[in-house]
Amino acid sequence: MSEPTSNVRLEAFSDGVFAIALTLLIIDIKIPPTAEINTTAEFWLALKHMLPSIFAFVLSFIIILITWVNHHNGAKLIRGTSGSFIYANGLLLLTVVFLPFPTSLMGEFLLTDHAAPAVVLYNSVIVIQSLAWILVCGSAISNKLVKNEKSIAQLELNRKSGFYALGVYSLLALLAFWFPLTIAIITTMSWIFWLIYGINLKEE
Repeated sequence: MSEPTSNVRLEAFSDGVFAIALTLLIIDIKIPPTAEINTTAEFWLALKHMLPSIFAFVLSFIIILITWVNHHNGAKLIRGTSGSFIYANGLLLLTVVFLPFPTSLMGEFLLTDHAAPAVVLYNSVIVIQSLAWILVCGSAISNKLVKNEKSIAQLELNRKSGFYALGVYSLLALLAFWFPLTIAIITTMSWIFWLIYGINLKEE
């Protein structure tokens, strides 16, 4: 049963989780203590070896940022909350908090012969996040938490996008078993597209 009250506490909690996840991403961006740096050239070489970690960090930052923007915009369409909505939102936040782990793995193994598990896991997290978006939108609609007909139409569109993402990233996660580096590049390009699309999207 829906609770026709403000979602201020839920939004504040969610924003805190997003902020923590973004902060956790940077923890693994550091030169290994085992690296021997006695010259400037060795320093540059150590920084070069950090490029996969920096790449994974930037990609995950973009994903979490876009997820937060979508979450923020979606909250504007909702006028209340319910048990199923809270737990669906919790699943979404779980994927956000978990993302720093496969990010760290990607940074460490992306350019090695053992990159497949990292890329598979990374895309699998996005798959679960897509499912969470589907559940969030579906719960809001079924529990009549949506403000008006226009908001319902927007959430229906968001849910359809969730199904699309679920299919695409499930396929990418599967293909990553054989083509991890290629899939990492495709995954990156897809999120760069969504970033550019979101920046250029005009508010109605």
